[in-house]
Amino acid sequence: MVKIRLARRGRKKLALYDVVVADARAPRDGRFIEKIGTYNPLTVPATIELNDDKAFKWLMNGAQPSDTVKAMLSYRGVMLKKHLQIGVIKGAITQEQADTKLAAWLKEKTEKVDAKKGKATASKEADAKARKAAETKVREARAEAIRKKQQVAAEATTQAAPAEGEAPAAEATEQA
Repeated sequence: MVKIRLARRGRKKLALYDVVVADARAPRDGRFIEKIGTYNPLTVPATIELNDDKAFKWLMNGAQPSDTVKAMLSYRGVMLKKHLQIGVIKGAITQEQADTKLAAWLKEKTEKVDAKKGKATASKEADAKARKAAETKVREARAEAIRKKQQVAAEATTQAAPAEGEAPAAEATEQA
């Protein structure tokens, strides 16, 4: 039995995965028949680079995807393409109808993904602006505190300087 599954690579806590077609008896990171893509779960949203045509060919030849790969294939539209192609083979719909349904679904999906990416970047920018505003507020508060300390120190030195100047004069008058 042939499986489409993930093979882990990358270092500890920074996992990257290859999407591979392998014999079900082969070890997870071991021998495989063909590499059809990569998957990086650490990005937002997760990065899926997949050769859809090869994945579709393997699915139509009977390869069974793992649960995670099945979700990825559904996300990319390969599972819908397989479903529609089976309908074409059985005569339920024509190839043109299947192509238009798939194109409409892909268009809708790309709009959703672009909206999600735009939302993520907008929230990042908003967070950055909020952090910068908070840092500016703290910096201004520190500057104000330093200014007050300098004023207090300046007042203390101006009050202390005449008092010191008067003290020797008072001592001089007492000695005279």
